[in-house]
Amino acid sequence: MTLPLDGLSAIVTGAGRGLGRAEALELARLGASVVVNDYGQPGRDGSGRSSAAPADEVAEEICTAGGQAVAHHGDIADFADARELVALAVERFGKLDVLVNNAGILRDRMVFSMAEEEWDSVIRVHLKGHFNTVRFASAHWRERAKAAGGPVYGRIVNTSSEAFLAGSAGQPNYAAAKGGIVGLTTSTAAALARYGVTANAICPRARTRMTEDVFAGYQEPAEGELDPLAPEHVAPLVGYLAAPAAAGVTGQVFVVHGGLVAVVERPRIAARFDTEKECFSHDELDALLTPHFAARPAGETFAATEVLGLRRE
Repeated sequence: MTLPLDGLSAIVTGAGRGLGRAEALELARLGASVVVNDYGQPGRDGSGRSSAAPADEVAEEICTAGGQAVAHHGDIADFADARELVALAVERFGKLDVLVNNAGILRDRMVFSMAEEEWDSVIRVHLKGHFNTVRFASAHWRERAKAAGGPVYGRIVNTSSEAFLAGSAGQPNYAAAKGGIVGLTTSTAAALARYGVTANAICPRARTRMTEDVFAGYQEPAEGELDPLAPEHVAPLVGYLAAPAAAGVTGQVFVVHGGLVAVVERPRIAARFDTEKECFSHDELDALLTPHFAARPAGETFAATEVLGLRRE
């Protein structure tokens, strides 16, 4: 039986645990050969000594199940390590077809208390890490397309978060990084379309090592049932976006969690105001804008849990 990703190779970053692990296993189940990347630091804040064990264990799990996989232990936020990661996929499997960026850390703090290093480290791992791998993967596909004289097969799936939409009071660094990833994704989609490459972003909700406190008390699974917030609910969308069936899907942002996939609409103009003069004055803006916002419900914000259908027990 032919599988959707037969003959394709993929990289999944942060694939030693949680979402990345589920995504790597799904891509392998669909037939892809997988480079399992994980730096292996035990702390969700990126602390602790790096370890080869998480990546090695997932690669071994794929091979034991009859698939092909190789582990990579580099730090994707390091430019040279990201180059080596893409080179490993090409060396081992002949080419790279799919890139799934998942690796990330959390260093939560209110904006008025955040240290410079807490900001820099999260931006580095999430946003720079995504750029680094996209940079070398896209160069690989561009070179192949030029050699082939036409489009090639390429898929990018980046990991954002609804934090970029709704904000997150104690995560200004994380929300900013995830917003940047959406911008990187849509820009990349536009730049690589001519080469046959698609780029999309997912905003997953999953109960993992990084989010165990965030989702404490939300929809705990009944005995014998799959957790509504299990990473296994996210992985099938990644598999689909990596597959030939999604050739016409690019530059999109998806919210995904247990049994739900939502396509996020691009921002639209909610209201428009035009000056009656050559240029706005303070008084004219006051007369137009103040009543507009006063008419909205007090403290109206984007309620992510309502959109997602989550509830506290």
